[in-house]
Amino acid sequence: MNIGQYLIKRLQQIGLKHVFGIPGDYVLGFYDQLVDSPIKVIGTCSEIGAGFAADAYARVNGLGAVCVTYCVGGFNVLNAVAGAYAEKSPLVIISGAPGMAERRRTPNMHHRVGNFNTQQSIFEKVTVASVAIEDAGLAPTQIDHTLSACLQHKRPVYIELPRDMVHVPCPAPRGPLAHVAYRSNSNALKEALLESHAMLAAARQPVILAGVEIHRYGLQQRLVRLVEKTGYPVAATLLGKSVISETHRQYAGIYVGAMGKQPVRKLVEQADCLLMLGVFMTDINLGINTAQLNPQRSVQINEGLVTIKHHHYADIRLEDMIRGLTKFPLKAARRRWPAPTLPQAFKSIAKKNITVNRFFARLNHFLGPKNVVICDIGDSLLGAADLTIHRRTEFISPAYYTSMGFAVPAAIGAQMRNPKLRPVVFVGDGAFQMTGQEISTIARYGLNPIIFVLNNKGYTTERFIHDGPYNDIHEWAYHLWPQIVRKGWGCEVHTEGELEDALRQARLNSTSFSLINVQLDPFDHSDALLRLGRAMGKNIK
Repeated sequence: MNIGQYLIKRLQQIGLKHVFGIPGDYVLGFYDQLVDSPIKVIGTCSEIGAGFAADAYARVNGLGAVCVTYCVGGFNVLNAVAGAYAEKSPLVIISGAPGMAERRRTPNMHHRVGNFNTQQSIFEKVTVASVAIEDAGLAPTQIDHTLSACLQHKRPVYIELPRDMVHVPCPAPRGPLAHVAYRSNSNALKEALLESHAMLAAARQPVILAGVEIHRYGLQQRLVRLVEKTGYPVAATLLGKSVISETHRQYAGIYVGAMGKQPVRKLVEQADCLLMLGVFMTDINLGINTAQLNPQRSVQINEGLVTIKHHHYADIRLEDMIRGLTKFPLKAARRRWPAPTLPQAFKSIAKKNITVNRFFARLNHFLGPKNVVICDIGDSLLGAADLTIHRRTEFISPAYYTSMGFAVPAAIGAQMRNPKLRPVVFVGDGAFQMTGQEISTIARYGLNPIIFVLNNKGYTTERFIHDGPYNDIHEWAYHLWPQIVRKGWGCEVHTEGELEDALRQARLNSTSFSLINVQLDPFDHSDALLRLGRAMGKNIK
């Protein structure tokens, strides 16, 4: 066995079936090995597209991988990796590199910037482990350690593979990957559970607020058990949306401070004990600092750290805390809470121009249990926040890092991992112009997402933060992309009647992608976007 084969074997063992990327001369030898392996190579149009696709794949699968060439490829994928790091998505970055021998003969090799360690040094800032494979004897241990770190921390790792090391022999794997699960400090766990239980037992109005780490650590079912045993109402953060079925009888809605619905805000902020599970305290999750959460009435449990009032307990697993709380004899809550907002009856007005609010109200009736919703940022995300997601982990968005251009390539990764779910994609025209060429990848692999381009002729989020001519962009005929890639179906809609026709056709067009160019007024917006823009605009000098 050689080093490249060893890496592929380990990736297979931990559940990887696809790898995304673009080849280059420094990684071609490894690409040949991937092609000869059971892992399927998905070639994309750009490295950042590969990164976003692999990130979405990781969110669904529990692990994703992207393979690129040195520097020109690595730096192109860097932004997607940064997003995966910020939002705890377990992504393996494999980069080719100049061979060890040729570095000595020709130090000024193409693609190099700075010294030969520059790329690894930069990726160290956005990964939890990184390694350059330069010694065959150490390679198995280095690969195992790096992959284990990815699984444990649910964040990206970086593996650099010089091209003359790919075929160097190394020892074969000895059994499965020795991934040692992180163990809680038993004394700290016991004390944290006792203090948490005391607060919850004394509470008359307890509420659970669930966040993104429930997704990342696969704890959705444990959350359901805790919710149903306690009878507590449960809300989700924007980044944690779909952490529990939004048709569950105890689900109250999305909490985003003043940006969200007032009944949900009141429920969460008036809780006399707020149990926060896996919540990231980000500015958007907290409604741009409009959240009013009292730490004196809060139990915040994250992977590795529990905070109760002003007490801190380190080295505790989120799963252990949820399991422990489920075993405690907690009384069922007697408090009433607002029922989740289910889709209201909708009647199209044929000649009425489409608005953001009416568009999403209609789409709430279009979505079904066989769809996964993928949102870009701006009103694509904020307008979709109130959509009803039928099953767990079927809403994907970069709601913390908020990088534009995520959604179209993310549809590739999500559907590659689960072909039974048809992606419904919401993307703004500005974000589409960044990565929309990945429509070509969608066509190439016969995928069938339904893509809605919310076309408001520019960067509407920025318009509400601070407007200027720099927020306008050149308009494309987005619905004509099927002619460019010679596959798929597209149309342009202005009215609610035209939207109805488009939805019927998109549903029937199940063998290829559909792209619907939704024409909106440049200043049309959801209520949440207006509140977001006003809050963020205060920081503009």
